[in-house]
Amino acid sequence: MDKHIVFTALAVYRIIRLKFELSGFKRHLSNKLEIEAEHLQKLKRDQEALRKENENLRVKVASLNENTDRRAQRDLEVFARAEKRMLVTVPGFAPAWEGAKNAALSEIQEEEAGRSAPKSVFSKIFGTVRTEPAETPKTLTDSQQAQPS
Repeated sequence: MDKHIVFTALAVYRIIRLKFELSGFKRHLSNKLEIEAEHLQKLKRDQEALRKENENLRVKVASLNENTDRRAQRDLEVFARAEKRMLVTVPGFAPAWEGAKNAALSEIQEEEAGRSAPKSVFSKIFGTVRTEPAETPKTLTDSQQAQPS
């Protein structure tokens, strides 16, 4: 009978210890789930902010493209790229010109949509294109021309 009491006491002790261990695991799991939920909420907020910023930038690019100066610069870029392609594929001028112009237009549309890196032909040649009028050069008057410097 003493052996039964000892084994029962050991079994009860083991059960109590396992219950404490189980409650510790439950607390740990609860803490982990809370941390992951907070992290997921932060990611969703960041994603929404980036989505709004992306939409704002898309609208801004679209409004800038509506500017007549920008539209003319864009058309000029399309023609420059098309001409560059024509130098490679000259045999049938009209179909090749239309194909090159359409390919250049689709390239620019890809760049403006953000799916391709910008690669302006004119900015490589002339630097950045100015949209404001250049200052008119000053001419020397007759009295300034007669005086030696």
